[in-house]
Amino acid sequence: MVVLFYLPSGWSDRAAGLLFLLAGITDSLDGWLARRTGQVSPLGTFLDPVADKLMVATALVLIVSRDHDWYLALTAAVIIGREIAISALREWMAEIGARRKVAVSALGKVKTVAQIVGISMLLYREKLLGFPLYEAGLALTALAAVLTLWSMALYLRAAWPDLNRAQDS
Repeated sequence: MVVLFYLPSGWSDRAAGLLFLLAGITDSLDGWLARRTGQVSPLGTFLDPVADKLMVATALVLIVSRDHDWYLALTAAVIIGREIAISALREWMAEIGARRKVAVSALGKVKTVAQIVGISMLLYREKLLGFPLYEAGLALTALAAVLTLWSMALYLRAAWPDLNRAQDS
C-alpha cells in the first residue's frame, strides 16, 4: 500500500485505496473462516489485531501526510490513540484474567467497517461515476472516530471495576 501510494502514476491512489479495501475484506473473511473451521491459533489471535492496527495507522499517516487538514489529523490521532489505549487495556485485562470483559463488541465491528471503507475512499481520492468518494470517506472516517471514542468509553466502563480493584491493592 505504501509503495502504491507513492508511485508517480495517475492510478496509484486508486490502487492504494482498492488494496486497502481488499486487505480489510480478506482480513474479515480470514477471521470468520478461522473461527468457523476451528483453526484459530494463539499466534493468529495475537498477530491479526496487530496487523490490522498497523495497516490502519499506516494508511492514516499516509493520508495526513498528503492532506494537511487539522480535522483529518485530529481524526487520525483519535483513531490511532484509541487503538493503542485499548490494546494496552486488553493486555492488562488479560494479565489479570479478565480479557473477556473487553472483547470485541458489535459496536467495535461497525466502527471497523466504517473505518475500512472510509479510509479506502480517502486513499482512492477520486470520484467514482460522479460520486465524491473522498468527501464520503471523510464523513465515514469521522464517524469511525466517533464510534472509536464511544466504544472506548464502553470498554473502559466494563474494565473500570477491575481498574479500581487494582488501584486499591
